[in-house]
Amino acid sequence: MSTVEIGCSGWMYEQWRGSVYPWTLPKSRWLEAYAERFETVEVNSTFYRLPPRTAVEQWASRVPPSFCFSFKLGQFGSHRMKLRDPAGWLPNHLDRVSAAGARMGPTLVQLPARWRPNPHRLDEFLAVASPSVRWAIEFRNPEWLQESIYEVLRRHGAALCIHDLIADHPRVLTTDWTYVRFHGPNATKTPYHGSYGRERLQEWATWLGDLREQGCDVYAYFNNDADAAAVGDAAVLRKLVG
Repeated sequence: MSTVEIGCSGWMYEQWRGSVYPWTLPKSRWLEAYAERFETVEVNSTFYRLPPRTAVEQWASRVPPSFCFSFKLGQFGSHRMKLRDPAGWLPNHLDRVSAAGARMGPTLVQLPARWRPNPHRLDEFLAVASPSVRWAIEFRNPEWLQESIYEVLRRHGAALCIHDLIADHPRVLTTDWTYVRFHGPNATKTPYHGSYGRERLQEWATWLGDLREQGCDVYAYFNNDADAAAVGDAAVLRKLVG
């Protein structure tokens, strides 16, 4: 049986003070407090700026050995370069995130919503990407969701990121693990807000549990961080999955 890792998309949210973190707890201890609730986190901040290796090493030293960091690829590579010439910039990302050591999980690559399908560019990127790293690709443009793109992902052992910013996003598995992101119960209209609640999450829990029994590892993250809804939903889903 494989594992289902469930957490949130980040831990440094000021609005979580008081509900998730005690008012008196300094920000320097928030990661430890988060790690008492969950065993994985998706680091969104790397999308905007790569941290120094020393910062990643410090994060890793503050969490249990079983904790897992998933990292988001920087927007320079995914949005400005649109995956072009990865040999020139991808090693920098890998050098930084690898400082997490055994606590390093997948890298999420979020592609621009206005970028139309380019299977050749995706194939070139994944050919350069390290095979020792798990890569999940999140398409924000529904035109990418087609068999020719899935075939590129399968060929390189990369996962299709399943998310709800696209209505009725297909739950296609392109490798022996998958990556799921929750952006809010009404994500197509008001993303990052609102709580899913137990009833909506039950169906997801059943599906994720079935994948685990089939030998498929799952990484699932909640990005509806407003009012700490992500924390509550992640806890509910983890309990439902078991």
